[in-house]
Amino acid sequence: MKRLLVIFTGGTIGSKAEGLAINVSDSGSYTLLEEYRKQPFYRSDVQLDTIQPLNLLSENLTPQDWSSLASAIREVDLRLYEGLIVTHGSDTLAYTAAMMSYLFADIKVPLVLTASNYPIADERSNGLRNLSSSIDFIVNAALPGIFVVYENNKGEPLVYLGTRIFQNESFTDQFLSPYELVYGKMASDRTFQLVEDRRNPDPASLTPSASTLAWEPSTLKLEDGVLYIKPYPGLNYDLYDFSKKKPRVILHDLHHSGTANALESGPYSLTAFIEKIRKLGIDCYLCPIKNASDALYDSSHRLIDAGARFIENISIEAALTKLMLAYGMIAEDAARDEFIRSESIYYEKLEVLS
Repeated sequence: MKRLLVIFTGGTIGSKAEGLAINVSDSGSYTLLEEYRKQPFYRSDVQLDTIQPLNLLSENLTPQDWSSLASAIREVDLRLYEGLIVTHGSDTLAYTAAMMSYLFADIKVPLVLTASNYPIADERSNGLRNLSSSIDFIVNAALPGIFVVYENNKGEPLVYLGTRIFQNESFTDQFLSPYELVYGKMASDRTFQLVEDRRNPDPASLTPSASTLAWEPSTLKLEDGVLYIKPYPGLNYDLYDFSKKKPRVILHDLHHSGTANALESGPYSLTAFIEKIRKLGIDCYLCPIKNASDALYDSSHRLIDAGARFIENISIEAALTKLMLAYGMIAEDAARDEFIRSESIYYEKLEVLS
């Protein structure tokens, strides 16, 4: 008998629909297991224990909730379990997966996050199948680390590394990944199939490594003074007024070519905005970009000269959570920048193929 721990946090997979309203309920999460036991894919060789440190729709998630979830996981006696499953809302799952990847990079058992596109009572829901595939992955693959298991619109249960998953698509309810590269998928015989690609770590190499940041529930601090800005034509930086309260750091998204408006001056100039916020003591990071050492557009060089720093070959979701962790836990500027830009904690920095 394999013993797994299911950690409920709410979300659609733990919600019920009443009329046109979907919301979490005290019984919703546990209904997931009741319905799972009725399915033809139910595994009688697995014992599922449960805890529920959170019960919220994931769009309401805050860094304080991440701390609560991390504390609950840290308190689990992992010697009792083959692995852990976190049921989560799909809206912010990618951010939570990245944060848990950084905090538990040294975990010795599988930690799998999964979700549902609809409440499980809805016939369109993939929630029960996602739970089943998560269980199969833990039992049959037995790989240490942090993963996401989620069925795509082709009915394939895909497996993602925790730092290599983008936010759920608005119109398709699908998760994507950098370079459209997933770690693997669960086959019809319930076995795990690795996607062979040199950017994917060999399963044999997924051995727990010492945690880069030493933390305990009492010392974990996540910085919420991180402002994320996405560029678009007509973005007027004069609308950002930091006279009353300012962020500690800004993460600025880029167009696909690693660029943003780099006019020398004016309200639409990111160059001028970076120079302005640097005078206010606000750091600025730019992401995503494949390789900042490669040939860059002139506009990219202007942004660097203005004082911005690129975070290379990493997703926005991973970059944002890494900034929250770095600015919360690392006081020294040089060490923090090294952690953010150069140190790969849990495979978040992908190799650039020539």
